[in-house]
Amino acid sequence: MPSLQTFLQRPPRYGIGASAVPWKVWLPTYIRITDIDEYGRFRPDPVVSVADPKALGYNVREGDLVIARTGASVGKSYRYRPDDGDLVFAGFLISIRPDPDRLDPKYLACILQSKYYWDWVATESVRSGQPGINAQQLAGLEIDPPDVNEQRAVANAVAEVEDLAEALECLIAKKRDVKQGVMQELLSGRTRLPGFDDEWRETTLGAMSAVVGGGTPSTRVSAYWGGEIPWFTPAEIAQKGSGSVTSSDRMITQEGLTNSAATLLPAGAVLVTSRASLGHCAVAEVPVATNQGFTSLVPRDMQSTWFLYYWMQQNSSELESRAAGSTFLEISASKVSDIPLKVPGLVEQCSIGSALRDADTEISALERRLESARAVKTGMMQDLLTGRTRLLVKEDA
Repeated sequence: MPSLQTFLQRPPRYGIGASAVPWKVWLPTYIRITDIDEYGRFRPDPVVSVADPKALGYNVREGDLVIARTGASVGKSYRYRPDDGDLVFAGFLISIRPDPDRLDPKYLACILQSKYYWDWVATESVRSGQPGINAQQLAGLEIDPPDVNEQRAVANAVAEVEDLAEALECLIAKKRDVKQGVMQELLSGRTRLPGFDDEWRETTLGAMSAVVGGGTPSTRVSAYWGGEIPWFTPAEIAQKGSGSVTSSDRMITQEGLTNSAATLLPAGAVLVTSRASLGHCAVAEVPVATNQGFTSLVPRDMQSTWFLYYWMQQNSSELESRAAGSTFLEISASKVSDIPLKVPGLVEQCSIGSALRDADTEISALERRLESARAVKTGMMQDLLTGRTRLLVKEDA
């Protein structure tokens, strides 16, 4: 099987180190290893740019690909797109320029996202002490592409699915922004749902709910583990909120619950992280327990559940401002109980919670569509790049 070097216009090149760049103005034009996402796209943080990227000789142009050669990002690749502007590739990247008459850059970009390629990276990157691949290794990557017409057909087919995935990503981001704005309005009372005009009252989280901590059964007693009670740790609760949860990574037994500080929380309890990561939330759909990294809320009326869930998401800074700790921030149940808030009546609380829950449900449905589109792309690439599925293409005249 021929090597990648056979299809390149010039040998792979290493990028330029940051210390060699004459920094001038704040622009995102110096592409670094951390600017490439897992889908081969340029996602930069604002960084300083060179005065004239083309003058350095390390500029990236249409048809070029750059590959991360070291660290946790090793193997990630990016195909240059003119809309990304003038780019200079950093020292931890390798630039390659395929001969477009023999190897279509978009097709090569597909190869560099395939299972075959990532299996190769996993093997090659461990040959030295620090995970990485060098230019010689990359040039030796064995590939066996079809003719260029079929390459382009494959790349275009994959691009259609990529476009769908990116459109869904944009829609999800827009929906999240809209939901965030609605949360701010509804949870503050600045905007009211139709049919509600009663005054909101001042209260505390402790008056609205019992604030409950957690505990960990002894890990030395096997009888405490592997039961039927979900037992959560803060790492299982997403920062943006986990919605409703029913299962955890580890389960405990009734004996483990009885012989520890863990408490069985009822369905409808709002799990709230209180150690290191503060204010990450989820709603228990079944009775659950947690470790000591939580100060969970058990509403005195379950109509308040989703209102409290979203209020905590919106106001996690209230926990941070009251937390203390030298190694990591932590807040006690008593301090959480004392946090003040203004709330409407129970019926309006329920309505606000339902409205925001509907928005989350819509976002979750879009996320599932996005996950499905990515799975379709992965399967399509596996079939097309291995030749198991062939596309009918017209020969060039």
